[in-house]
Amino acid sequence: MRQPVHRRQNPTPASTENLFYPDQLPLRTDNDLVTIVDGGQPASGEIFHLAGRAMDTSGAPLSGIAIEIWQCDANGIYRHSGDSRRGRFDVNFQGFGKTTTNEVGAYRFRTITPVSYPGRAPHIHFKVKAPNRHEFTSQLYLAGLSQNKADFLFNRLQGHRAHEGASVRQIPAPELDPNVLKGSFDIVLG
Repeated sequence: MRQPVHRRQNPTPASTENLFYPDQLPLRTDNDLVTIVDGGQPASGEIFHLAGRAMDTSGAPLSGIAIEIWQCDANGIYRHSGDSRRGRFDVNFQGFGKTTTNEVGAYRFRTITPVSYPGRAPHIHFKVKAPNRHEFTSQLYLAGLSQNKADFLFNRLQGHRAHEGASVRQIPAPELDPNVLKGSFDIVLG
């Protein structure tokens, strides 16, 4: 059987975990951050389907690895006791999600489009936990936003290639629902 040919990939740039990694995880920690209770009220915000693959720099898929994401709600508030505006957190937003890559390294999350808050461009934090590897943490930005240029962590990424490697382009997803967006983001571990 012929082996698949993989193209060399640039590693995804690492970034800080930040102060708002949830200090108390929600009871439900699946890959759907929009609906906490089946049939319940969905979170506020624009629904965003984020999918991609995890791979190494040779392009080979990384299966069975855990990927976590966390982000602020549509009001710019984190699910964290240290967020001073915590009382206004959207109780219908999970704020944290986790999934495991399949045999071809694919993953998927249903969340909301990230929003900005004072000093930061819209972003989603993510952490990758893989056996026999160090934990990898970074942040994912929305491609092409003018706010990215003013974000101090986005600007720590050196060069156009690093900026592209930490960004996702959102496009309409009418095949899922007329009012949602989707984006594809591959995580490349060095």
